[in-house]
Amino acid sequence: MGLTSDPSQQAASNPEPDPPIPASLFQAISRLRASFGHSADLVIREWEDAAAPSRRVAVAYIEGIVDPKLLSKLVEAITEQLPSVSGGPAAMETRIQGKLPVGKVKLVHTEGHLRADLLTGNAVILTDGFPAALAASVPGGEKRGVEEPTSQTVIRGPKEGFTEDLTVNVSLLRRKLRTSDLRIERRTIGRYTQTPVVMAYIEGLADTAVLDEMRKRLDAIDTDSVLESGYIEELIQDKTWTPFPTMMNTERPDSTAGSLLEGQVALLVDGTPFVLLAPVTFFKFFQSSEDYYQRYDLSSFLRVIRLFAFFVAMLLPSLYIAVSTFHQEMMPSTLLVSLAAQREGTPLPALIEALLMEITFEVIREAGVRMPRAIGPAISIVGALVLGQAAVQAGLVSGAMVIVVSFTAIANFVIPAFNMAASVRLIRFGLMFLAGTLGLFGILAGAVPILTHVVNVRSFGVPYFTPLAPIWMNNWKDLVVRVPWPLMKTRPAVIGKQNRQRQGPKTNS
Repeated sequence: MGLTSDPSQQAASNPEPDPPIPASLFQAISRLRASFGHSADLVIREWEDAAAPSRRVAVAYIEGIVDPKLLSKLVEAITEQLPSVSGGPAAMETRIQGKLPVGKVKLVHTEGHLRADLLTGNAVILTDGFPAALAASVPGGEKRGVEEPTSQTVIRGPKEGFTEDLTVNVSLLRRKLRTSDLRIERRTIGRYTQTPVVMAYIEGLADTAVLDEMRKRLDAIDTDSVLESGYIEELIQDKTWTPFPTMMNTERPDSTAGSLLEGQVALLVDGTPFVLLAPVTFFKFFQSSEDYYQRYDLSSFLRVIRLFAFFVAMLLPSLYIAVSTFHQEMMPSTLLVSLAAQREGTPLPALIEALLMEITFEVIREAGVRMPRAIGPAISIVGALVLGQAAVQAGLVSGAMVIVVSFTAIANFVIPAFNMAASVRLIRFGLMFLAGTLGLFGILAGAVPILTHVVNVRSFGVPYFTPLAPIWMNNWKDLVVRVPWPLMKTRPAVIGKQNRQRQGPKTNS
């Protein structure tokens, strides 16, 4: 039996040349309709040029992704004000440019660019006798307005968040950073989705090596579709097989602006409100934009609480399993008697008991997320209370185990970055297995490789555990304890290499 190759792969390996736009308007419209499969939302309006009745003009657009008001003004300008054009495409662009009531107008010569402009919300003007077209920007369609972020709420600080529209997101960033040094580089990724992606950075603050590496990885992406920034994150991150995230995501413009001011690079993807930030370090995931809007002492206290919650969420169930199963002598006598009395009627070992409770909580948590918003919180709260109480009364689990699992779940929610909190949830299950089989030695046997792995992770060349490994004392001013603003005169030494001076006179500290 012979083997047949995939036609799409053949097309990708042997791309056909992009044909030019035919000079005949009839032929150009026919080829355009055929390329879209005579789709119902492709609208083409044709009429005669008033100044030259022998010449016909057409406007093509995709219904639903253009602004009807701008489109109406565009058609009105063409029918009433557009003079007869002669002298070729260059003259056509020059004479039409000042007549159209839209922002961007450009000349298009090939059918591929013609289709691309239609799909991005442009209206295309075709004139009989010219092998070219004009693409006028009239984007529109239904869009979500700027609202408060739902995943990263703050008590004090801006309440606006990114939306699914890339143009709006770039404008929100521009409002925060009113400097000509803000650079915006646009790319289109995805053979079918043709998703616009913007790389934003501040010239003079972002490391040139990081920028070059970012461009290299973005240009190397070869995929059919990009529907969310998570696609880009997995395709360009340093290590695929690591539980720890090497890129941050945020839907807050102020957080993105603050990161750019420290020398990081932002990736904005059309169709999602979540912006990617790189390079990042481990401790960045425990910082919140609100830390810089309130007093340094309160911000430092909250950071300590978050790091404590990180260790609790990762280690508390494992420590309880190890101590209650293998190392009872480490507990005070009164506590040991109390736990022994609680576990007297429970038929399951501590490891199975903890796994049962953890999996039950994960199921309830997922159900609360997937249920309709009106009843989701009620399902989570009622499910946790009812199931936990019923399990204790039925003798399946001990009351102490319910407390341990509940406190662990609450501590997990304290971590500001959701992707880091999800990583902790995965690591916790592995440490529980080690604790249930080897006790405290098992926890140590799991924690040491995790620490070794974290120290060796890189985020676009930046050591993940900076400034502790390697040690950068100057970066400790904004690590766990945030010093007052007057003392933070420099940017992080690893990320912001180009211009470290943040405020005050020049200093080497």
